[in-house]
Formats: sequence, structure tokens, C-alpha cells
Amino acid sequence: MQKVEEAKMTQLNGKERLIVALDVPTMFDALKLVEELKDEVGMFKVGLELFTHCGTKLLDELKKLEAPVFFDGKFHDIPNTAAAASREIGRRGVQMFNVHAQGGSEMIRTAQKAAHEAADEAKVPRPILLAVTVLTSISQEILTKDLGITDKVDEVVARYAVLAKASGADGVVASAKEVPIIRERIGKDFVIVTPGIRPSWAAEDDQKRIVTPKDAVSMGTDYVVVGRPITRANDRKDAAKRIAEELSV
Repeated sequence: MQKVEEAKMTQLNGKERLIVALDVPTMFDALKLVEELKDEVGMFKVGLELFTHCGTKLLDELKKLEAPVFFDGKFHDIPNTAAAASREIGRRGVQMFNVHAQGGSEMIRTAQKAAHEAADEAKVPRPILLAVTVLTSISQEILTKDLGITDKVDEVVARYAVLAKASGADGVVASAKEVPIIRERIGKDFVIVTPGIRPSWAAEDDQKRIVTPKDAVSMGTDYVVVGRPITRANDRKDAAKRIAEELSV
């Protein structure tokens, strides 16, 4: 497993912790955002909407711009298929990518192995593999009524995090509200990326389990993902700077 030292995490500054979600429909929009914000943030998240439109060509263009990428593909399939997809992503030189923890230990292990082999062959750094725990759009009510899982959200998240680490993942994607229980069960030598981050001056939109940037870092997260509070701001650079300052705690 690609180890991430505790010292490295504690040395991250606010800018390095900030991942901006490129939740836009076209490559033109995405590259425009990257050009505008690349000096203010540490990484850019490419999700399914944008990837479905642009494909791997976008990842190649971002690599040319030397823009670190978190590929948020959330792979969840049989192990062979997840490994094949991970191999393709691994050779693109992304800094992070993710799979669903619900895919199980074999899927996580094979995905990581494939991504590492592909990165080595392409002579690019091995990507950090994250496992998605419970989506931040899922409340306790949705978890229980829609998905039939009666355990508390934080317990489900912790269980998936333990599974992820035991299966060789480098970290997880989880709400900041579940970070304390993850740290309690696993410790600090494990990357936690937190979506659903909203500064106090922004709307909640469709996220249910959210916290502010400052609170997220105080709880023990390493990286935060922020989208609309930056990408829809009147002054995007200023919004990014304000959030990076909040993360510098």
C-alpha cells in the first residue's frame, strides 16, 4: 500500500488541502476554471458529469497544465472491471482516484494493484486510492428507509473505513462529521478527503452532512472538496483564497 506519513498530513497548508470540484459540463469550462484557480488551490476534482462529456482527454489536458487531479469516478463493479478501469486511470498520472468501499476487499485490492502497475509502466507517480464510505447526500433517514441499513451513519462509515484500510486503500472519502470515529478506529496514517464542505457564507445545496472548512480540519480531515461556493462565486479567486485561509489552522 502507498503509505502516507502523518507528518506529511500535518504539514499541509490551506491551499494544499483545498480541492476544487470541476462540476461543469464542458472541457472549455473546466480548463477555464483551472487556468483561473490553479495558483489558489491544491487540486482539482473531475467527477462523472465532466468525465462523461470529455473522457480521458481532459485528464491529459490537465496533466499538460500540471494541475493535480482527484478523479472522482467512484468505481463500483466486479473486481476485473474495476481493475481495468483503475489501470486506465492509473497511467494518466492523477494524484488520487476512488472506488466504493461497498465493492468489497477484493475489488479494492485489485483496483489498487492495477493502478500501481499502470503508473509504474507509464513512469508517473502512483495515485492515492480512496474508498468512498457513505455519500454526503445520504442522511440517516435515507440510509434506513431507502437502503435498509439500520446502523447509525457513523458506524457504517467506520466499518467501511476499516474495510478499506485492511484491503490496502490509502484513505477514504467521508463526511467531516465521521472523521473523529475514523481516526479513533484507524489512526492518523490514513488519508481522509471530505466533500460536503460549505463555508458559513455559502448555501447548503443538496448536501446533508456538512461542516465548515475550519471545522473539517479541526476534526482531523486532510483534504476538503469545495465546489459551488467557489465555482459559482462572483469572484472565484477571492472565494478560494478565503476558504484556503479557513483551512490554515
